[in-house]
Amino acid sequence: MNRKYSYFTITFFGLIFLNFNIVAQQNYTLKDVIEIAKTQSPAYKRAETILENRYWQYRVFKSNYVPQLALSGTIPSFDNSVKPVEQPDGSTEFRPVFISNSNVSLNLEQKIGLTGGTIFVSSSLNRFDDFTRGFNQYGGDPLSIGFRQPLFSFNPLKWDKKIEPLRYEESKREYVEEFEQISKDVAARFFNLLTAQISLEIAKKNLGNNDTIYKIAQGRYRLGKIPENELLQLELSLMNSRQSVAQANLDLETTQLALKAYLGLKNNEELNLIIPDEIPVFPIDPDLALQEALNNRQEAIGFKRRLLEANKEVDRAQGETGLNMNLFGSFGLTNQAEQLPTIYQTPDDQQRVELGFTIPIVDWGRQKSRVKTAQANYQLVQYTIEQEKVNFEQEVYTQVRTLEMLRDQVAITQKADDISQRRYNIAKNRYLIGKISITDLSIALTEKDQAKRDYISSLGNFWQAYYNLRQLTLYDFENNTRLIK
Repeated sequence: MNRKYSYFTITFFGLIFLNFNIVAQQNYTLKDVIEIAKTQSPAYKRAETILENRYWQYRVFKSNYVPQLALSGTIPSFDNSVKPVEQPDGSTEFRPVFISNSNVSLNLEQKIGLTGGTIFVSSSLNRFDDFTRGFNQYGGDPLSIGFRQPLFSFNPLKWDKKIEPLRYEESKREYVEEFEQISKDVAARFFNLLTAQISLEIAKKNLGNNDTIYKIAQGRYRLGKIPENELLQLELSLMNSRQSVAQANLDLETTQLALKAYLGLKNNEELNLIIPDEIPVFPIDPDLALQEALNNRQEAIGFKRRLLEANKEVDRAQGETGLNMNLFGSFGLTNQAEQLPTIYQTPDDQQRVELGFTIPIVDWGRQKSRVKTAQANYQLVQYTIEQEKVNFEQEVYTQVRTLEMLRDQVAITQKADDISQRRYNIAKNRYLIGKISITDLSIALTEKDQAKRDYISSLGNFWQAYYNLRQLTLYDFENNTRLIK
């Protein structure tokens, strides 16, 4: 009975230990770690926060074109002091003042984007108290309708209505580009860790092979079949292999910490990466890539926005340096009374019209210089954007060609890796039977290790170029879909 109990106990804890190992070391593909980065990494959270910030900035812009209702006032403005009072004969007497003023107003305003003016509806109420004489009075405008309109002036509302929607659209495209940048960054760290894992595997295998060869060589040396120099060389190779294993373990730990930090993982789980050797095969039309880049990238929208902003500054310089006039007008009802309700009974009409102007007379060329500076800057922006467009198109074409070249390079290095591995196995067997020298075996070992690293490196270059092309075009060529919504 006890043996049976012990058997089940061992089996039970054995299964728990096995499951623990499975959980403690997960297998991850490149797509797995990219998905993790796009849902919980600090880079993802940063991109989300920037997009939210840009959204609220856009909401602030939109609010400029809808009615604004505001309540303002002063309750109270108290004054108990001695003030100079001018007398009818022109003299001044200082008299004590013990008064209070209170006011409140309700204003509804609507800005007009086309003209840059403002129309408003308001209602205001004022109260005056003279505590020395025990007197109080109410006054105000129960209803007032009016407008404020600058003439011949710069109108920022007109330009903001053209620029801000482009800026917000840029931010949405930038958000998608940030996700592809995350994919590129993850791919770089993924292959750094994968290279470290492969290097550790290579180092361990080399250590095992060198240990076996050294032990066989010791027996052959005792029989006088190999010289002491060859045995010492094999012993040195064994020591170097042990050092390589130690260094590979350190590199593995460092690169794994870097990837986990980027992903936002804080557990002690070991990341076992799977080689992404299934290369997607899909045709890439360079003209289609360029067209999608021009349609989707934030830079394409940025070109338009920057030209508008430069043109806006020209308009600002022209509007702020010439004749400026401001027209104000209002009409409505006004009244005054000693009791509050009375102010709203039989009020009088109220009209106000005001036209102000500013005409520069002598400014020693200041206005002309401002306008010419803005115009020169506009031309500079034009030339800069034209050059950036050329560079933009060249970058897209180059990336398409690079991806096609890297796809071929992966196939070549994969074949070279297979050949070098088989060549090393043959060289090792031939050395063990004394057919080749230790030098030939060392060369085969070095070429085998380098071929494996070249293959992993070419894979890393391909996948980074793959995600770079997606970022440049915001287009998924594998599935023929746009990445922007």
